[in-house]
Amino acid sequence: MATDEEHTRPESVDDLTVEALGNISEALEAVEIARGHLYAFHRLSGTADLTLGEGVARLRCAGHDELADRIETELVGRNVLQGRWTFQVVEEYDDGYYADFKRLERAARGELVAGRRHLYEAEMKEDRRTHGRPGHEREPAAGT
Repeated sequence: MATDEEHTRPESVDDLTVEALGNISEALEAVEIARGHLYAFHRLSGTADLTLGEGVARLRCAGHDELADRIETELVGRNVLQGRWTFQVVEEYDDGYYADFKRLERAARGELVAGRRHLYEAEMKEDRRTHGRPGHEREPAAGT
């Protein structure tokens, strides 16, 4: 096991508990990645709408008013989901599922391992590293 207390399991904690918390931590990492993709979706959708507006303006300049009107009224500024622009999707995700996930993951760690993070990974590192080899140190050298 790691020597630093933050990454050392409390004495009374069994392997299955550490594995369960590792699964929950891994799931949270997936949620974090999903959240990043959601923000990318938000940014790309906004960029698409603004660029579409520029295209509509150019259609008008080129004399294609009827087509520009149709695209503008049917698509520019349109909700991406029923009643929602992407900022509303992001806010609902952040305030609901994401906030609850983070709160419950933190609560599980708090109740079971005094809030310590990444115990499963810390133990895996200790098991997999080659002791005494450069690049396989237990922790960073002091001052780095």
